[in-house]
Amino acid sequence: MIHPWLIQAAKEYNAESLKNKDSYAAVLLIPVENLDTIIDWTFKSLPDEILVGMDPNHQYPNPNEVEEKYSGVQREVNLFEGQGYVLGEPHLVNRGDSFEVHHVPEEWVDEFFSDERGLRGGRFTHWLHTHPNAPALPSEADADASQWTDGTDMILGIRFFPEGFLPWFEDIGGVRRSLTDLDGTGAIGRARTGHLIRGLEIICYHRSGLGVNLVITNNDGLAIE
Repeated sequence: MIHPWLIQAAKEYNAESLKNKDSYAAVLLIPVENLDTIIDWTFKSLPDEILVGMDPNHQYPNPNEVEEKYSGVQREVNLFEGQGYVLGEPHLVNRGDSFEVHHVPEEWVDEFFSDERGLRGGRFTHWLHTHPNAPALPSEADADASQWTDGTDMILGIRFFPEGFLPWFEDIGGVRRSLTDLDGTGAIGRARTGHLIRGLEIICYHRSGLGVNLVITNNDGLAIE
């Protein structure tokens, strides 16, 4: 069952995606059920980071009306591998601190995840990792790691309490995209780990540094509006 607050959050997030579409070079569609699964893994793993891999679902090309509506003047065709297709099923690849969890080169664990990853048996096309108690903005290490990514990179920032050894890190520049607009004063709910969830941010970007317009959809690839 999808988190009750997520549908409304998706509508508001997509409204911002539409409003700022001219700031992005491409569009990427993520089904809300997949995002809900990732958020659930994130909450269960706090305060650790998680790494999630995804491939494009070649059975679901982006609906033309969604692609056109959310594309802007900076649109680039064939910017990344899998462009034009809805994101497929997410796979939880790893969990740990920022030194243990990160993007990986092609030779990472040859056959360990081969059944889940299909014929390639290697890395995924798209990657998402979390930033516990930090904004969803790429660090220098994130930017370096993204050079291995053929698709896109996504970052999910989570603000939670108690903070423990990870107080919320605010002093960082960049364009931020809130999934929940709570300003750290309210709460979405409480994770199974006991942490109070006070906010989420999510961004998507290409290894060139260009922003990718993330749009949250239903199972048919239609934007939730």
